[in-house]
Amino acid sequence: MIGEITLDVLRNSILITGLVLIMMLLIEFYNIRSNGKRFEKLKGSPVKQVLTGSLLGLIPGCIGGFAAVSLYTHRLISFGALVAMMICSSGDEAFVILAMIPKEGLLLFALLFAIAVVSGIAVDRLFPVQESRMLTKGDDFQIHSNEQTAIPSILKLSSYSAMRRPTKERIIILSAIAIFIGAVIAGFLEHEHTGTGAHTHQISFNILSERWLNIFFALFSLVTLLFVATAKEHFIKEHLWNHIIKRHLPSIFLWTFGALLVCHIAMHYIDIEKWVGENLLTVLLVAVAIGLIPESGPHLIFVTLFAQGVIPFYILLANSMVQDGHTTLPLLAENKKTFLFAKLINLVLGLAVGLGCYLIF
Repeated sequence: MIGEITLDVLRNSILITGLVLIMMLLIEFYNIRSNGKRFEKLKGSPVKQVLTGSLLGLIPGCIGGFAAVSLYTHRLISFGALVAMMICSSGDEAFVILAMIPKEGLLLFALLFAIAVVSGIAVDRLFPVQESRMLTKGDDFQIHSNEQTAIPSILKLSSYSAMRRPTKERIIILSAIAIFIGAVIAGFLEHEHTGTGAHTHQISFNILSERWLNIFFALFSLVTLLFVATAKEHFIKEHLWNHIIKRHLPSIFLWTFGALLVCHIAMHYIDIEKWVGENLLTVLLVAVAIGLIPESGPHLIFVTLFAQGVIPFYILLANSMVQDGHTTLPLLAENKKTFLFAKLINLVLGLAVGLGCYLIF
């Protein structure tokens, strides 16, 4: 039984990680193609700054959060805008949410955005001047001057000249994407349902249940494959290999696999639904507390529990409000006072929303 669970979890982890990788690669392509100018031009009135911070926080991964921190250190957005970004941002977990629970994920992001905008405006009214702003110039969100042409057009045959002598990094990424496309089309990564006794092993992650979704993700991945085949070596090595593959991918896969495995085993051998149902307040407090960890990974346990129908939506919402992945680590390194103050505000807001829903529902 453990072997079947592990194999099923492995298939789901590979599928989720593959979808996350594809989304991260496309976000990176868009960021470099835009040369970062779309982020730098976003400034204006306090309300517009809060909207900017919220929108940047909605961008899956670390790019939007790093950009907001950089804009804040340059005094281009307010402290309320920074808080709004932290409420909206889910770090790398956002990719996993979109892969595991796309419909509920969109609702989650919409609620986070609404809460972030209202909270950000309120914070700016309560703290009109935040003296703890950093004066040093941030360097976490970088666009090098030679990168605006790092991604040639995939529609031009001449753009594929890099494939004449591809580097090992390019070959590995291309091969992985090609294998993933084949596995998705063939249905090799679909999960199975097994069960014994009163407990039924089931994940609500069923994104491949419809054939058109298989085709959609295969085409989505094919576009990414073409981008990888045409991109210049600097982009392949520095952005895709060193940043996404080496830094993000291992942790995403391991945390996803670990969270799924723990939840699967718990669902088989423990009446976790009954325990959670009798201890919702404790689970809520734990979810909010874990949200304080400035790192991607630990929060995936709540995404998985919600996907399995074990915890209510508001616990995932409260956890998402407090946690922001590792997007604010540069802020923690440079200005601990600002980081702690912003986290404290998010903690209070997350608790308020979570406890309010707990009392109502």
